[in-house]
Amino acid sequence: MNQTPDQARPTPRAGIMDIDAYVPGKSAAPAGVAKVYKLSSNENPLGPSPKAIEAAREVAARLDVYPDGTARRLREAIAEVHGLNAQNIICSNGSDEILGLLAQTYLAPGDEAIFTEHAFMVYKIYIQSAGAAPIAVKETDERADIDAMLAAVTPRTKIVFLANPNNPTGTYVPFQEVRRLHAGLPRHVLLVLDAAYAEYVRRNDYEAGIELVGSAENVVMTRTFSKIGLGGARIGWMYAPMHIIDAINRVRGPFNVNATAIEAGIAAIRDRAHVERSVAHNETWLTWLSQEMTGLGLRVTPSVGNFLLIHFPDDQKHSAAAADDYLTARGYILRRVSGYGFPNALRMTVGTEEANRGVVAALTTFLKS
Repeated sequence: MNQTPDQARPTPRAGIMDIDAYVPGKSAAPAGVAKVYKLSSNENPLGPSPKAIEAAREVAARLDVYPDGTARRLREAIAEVHGLNAQNIICSNGSDEILGLLAQTYLAPGDEAIFTEHAFMVYKIYIQSAGAAPIAVKETDERADIDAMLAAVTPRTKIVFLANPNNPTGTYVPFQEVRRLHAGLPRHVLLVLDAAYAEYVRRNDYEAGIELVGSAENVVMTRTFSKIGLGGARIGWMYAPMHIIDAINRVRGPFNVNATAIEAGIAAIRDRAHVERSVAHNETWLTWLSQEMTGLGLRVTPSVGNFLLIHFPDDQKHSAAAADDYLTARGYILRRVSGYGFPNALRMTVGTEEANRGVVAALTTFLKS
């Protein structure tokens, strides 16, 4: 039987090859660099909770046993710390998995989903994966514009993603504005509040979304353990109405959270002292870095996360690309964010004191060259 070239091998369905694959931040410096400071992935410079490390070690002798497929004890620990009902929590392999499951469950070809122009790139990937149309809405001063988001809603809109705080800008939307966004959405439209960096926010007008989820049928809040020290364990969770929990449980994979992650997560979320140390370290050095970068003549987007977005001069000699090469050669790995719409900026994770001071010193020399 003769076959056309397209029939000679399996081919992805229409639209899949139009998706731009997610590219994570680099983690390596050139050979010969004595010490590398990875500041590209918003990891916790204080590392994981010592109690989480010990809990993970204890699991090693039981790796032949499947984990609890519902992650019940982890859900109960999350509920205990945040004052929630464990039945309204679902755990996942990183919050990315939850975002993908929401798109898979609530989007179909012909639907639309909204996000802001500089938001987390996986929103667009998951929307396209579901065959729906991604609608990127312009921001104002690198901040989500609620009026613009509401103006973008059409009869085809099924999901609105709001990263709050946003990555890579570090900006946030006050809770009253989030409420205004929700109030302006049709009741069948799902509002996804991605609060991956919520632990780091210290603003009186911020709320991660727990209150709104508790009073609405079309709002969910997603969270992660990654930014506070367990990025390698890949633990995410969602707080949502029961009808959404029921739907997601029907499509998520069995045993999607592994045994090591479950035990490490339980220990980590209950180690409030480690969380507070991490937040205090971040608050001190985020302020210091912002002041130092501004003092060098660089514009910094005001951030409430554990990172900052640094904008470089337009001249080619001192561009973000040139700065990235200069820093990388000295072992400082920052994040290029061209794919997020910032071709002349770098995102820097708040690191250890040594790393933070080292980057400022290197940029001081770079900008004088």
